[in-house]
Amino acid sequence: MISKSQEEYIKTMYILKKQTGGIRVTDIALKMNCTKPSVNKALNNLKENGLINYETYGTIELTLEGENLAKKILEAYDIGYLFFKDVLNLSEEQAKNEAEKLKSNLEDATINKLAKYVYKVLDINNLDCNYDINKEKCRSCLRRTSIKKKGDIA
Repeated sequence: MISKSQEEYIKTMYILKKQTGGIRVTDIALKMNCTKPSVNKALNNLKENGLINYETYGTIELTLEGENLAKKILEAYDIGYLFFKDVLNLSEEQAKNEAEKLKSNLEDATINKLAKYVYKVLDINNLDCNYDINKEKCRSCLRRTSIKKKGDIA
């Protein structure tokens, strides 16, 4: 299990990869508002955990395990955010803060149940595909349904 700080690094690296196509120590430091030595220390810890491939002054790449963990962290945040914002009607700021706290503290089984509840209440998807936060396929099913619903509105 990794720390909350390490989760933030993994999440940040995944986002940077998606936004810029690459991951650099400088970009991580800027995005996370921390020093390069702090980033390097975190990178070495993540490398020891098998979540990234990294050599000093070299490229930084998420391993498959690291990328899957980043997706899971982001999805847990999204589920919490939807719950707080759209189900409990908290302000956007409150919803973001609460979702940030929630994402690291719940077991996968709890997140799965919360997702099913949120998606049912918001009528996003019935999740008959046996939704599991650890399965990419099910997240894709959800996205396809969401896109289709948006297309229906137009």
